[in-house]
Amino acid sequence: MNRAELADFLRRCRTRLAPSDVGLTEGPRRRTPGLRREEVAQLAGMSADYYTRLEQRRGSHPSRQMLTALARALRLTDAERDHLFHLAGEEPPRPGGSSGHVRPGLLLVLDRLHDLPASVMSDWGEMLAQNTMSMALTGDHEGTNLIRRWFTVPGARDLFPAQAHAVHARSHVASLRAVTAARPDDPGPAALVAELRAASREFEELWQSHEVTVRRPSPKRFLHPVVGVLDLDCEVLTGDGHSQQLVVHSARPGSDTYERLELLRVIGLQDLTPSA
Repeated sequence: MNRAELADFLRRCRTRLAPSDVGLTEGPRRRTPGLRREEVAQLAGMSADYYTRLEQRRGSHPSRQMLTALARALRLTDAERDHLFHLAGEEPPRPGGSSGHVRPGLLLVLDRLHDLPASVMSDWGEMLAQNTMSMALTGDHEGTNLIRRWFTVPGARDLFPAQAHAVHARSHVASLRAVTAARPDDPGPAALVAELRAASREFEELWQSHEVTVRRPSPKRFLHPVVGVLDLDCEVLTGDGHSQQLVVHSARPGSDTYERLELLRVIGLQDLTPSA
């Protein structure tokens, strides 16, 4: 790990970004260019103290997960992400494998969709990035695999009507089977399949049915605990290489759902738990 070069690279990448580049407000009394250290830490999901130590050449060796989070927070290109990994003494994600790195252009689009729930997902269910509206709709699931959550976490299906559970389950398994066949050497999807076949009888039965599909635009009904029923259109935009998808939910203007979605935007990330 080259602490000096890593510190210099992080500092230069931080100072070239404006708050608006990453969906943050400028705020008062900003005397120096670029993001503040605590803002980078917030975007990367780490403590400000740890990030500060990295820039001061005192930090402990960052994990691969942390490096991926830093690359996303600093809007690094693929080449810059690989350089970050090398400076930390790690091999970059190999070509053809799963990567949590979201391209800066895709994150820029996500930041601009401030009035619609939008997220970036891998094609095997990894939640890579969410905007505020997405978190208000479904909860903060960045870093979570939604297929694993669907089959193993109690209450994960409560956001959807019971009659739709079987359809969603079949879609999850069928899309995961398509990914594992397309990328047989990718360890991420293969490991997830092995885990879920052992952990969930429902998943195993669906896996044995050998259905195959890819995620396509479709309407979805959500049962939100505060604003009520939301009938949303779901657009799935596939990025370069087809391994990452921009998922955007929207409502028809003038509909009841449109009004409820506007209410959800106003509520934002306040406490959404109904009072007893």
